[in-house]
Amino acid sequence: MDKQYERTEILVGEEGIRRLKQSHIAVFGIGGVGGFAAESLVRSGVGEISFIDGDIISLSNLNRQVIAAQDTVGLEKTEVMKKRCLSINPDLSVHTHYVFFLPENANRFDFCRYDYIIDAVDTVTAKLELIMRAKGAGVPLISCMGAGNKLDSGQFKLADIYDTKICPLAKVMRRECKKRGVESLRVLYSEEQPLVRGEIPGSTAFAPAVAGLMIAEYVFREIIQKKV
Repeated sequence: MDKQYERTEILVGEEGIRRLKQSHIAVFGIGGVGGFAAESLVRSGVGEISFIDGDIISLSNLNRQVIAAQDTVGLEKTEVMKKRCLSINPDLSVHTHYVFFLPENANRFDFCRYDYIIDAVDTVTAKLELIMRAKGAGVPLISCMGAGNKLDSGQFKLADIYDTKICPLAKVMRRECKKRGVESLRVLYSEEQPLVRGEIPGSTAFAPAVAGLMIAEYVFREIIQKKV
């Protein structure tokens, strides 16, 4: 038994740990949601991970992002995430892409290399491109509908995009996915009414963290249950 993962192995068995170590997860968007999702999967034993984000850490990230600290402000999110995860598991295989994912640069990524994709990006355009690329490659994907302007973490839910309600982003994504012939899409969304509406969303320390952990748990279960 690997001492580092012995507590996890008690629950998922040796075979579960093996599947985790052999899996490659891509996390698009290393913000409040993506950062917590990525770190918890690394702590769970995922053996290979890719981080894709073109942003740097700012002071406004300190209230909610796991990689944000006074001494990381101004640094690339992907590199800080890589360093943090390697401090947890030095044997982890990490790939970083310091770029905002867009349709224009989508060809830079070999989606067939991934076992699972986490969409934690902010824009509808990028989300739709990710969904279509994953679909084309036959790779499962889970998409976050956003954790901004939320206070009640208990209202986050996992569902198919066509079963969502209330969430404004999910409404747009339902329409756009239907246009593109997307028959099913697993998402995390909130049924809480947005508390404010504006160009810059409000945020807390706990809502993005809960969203990220729920996504990570879902991917974790998919891997150990041989669904990838």
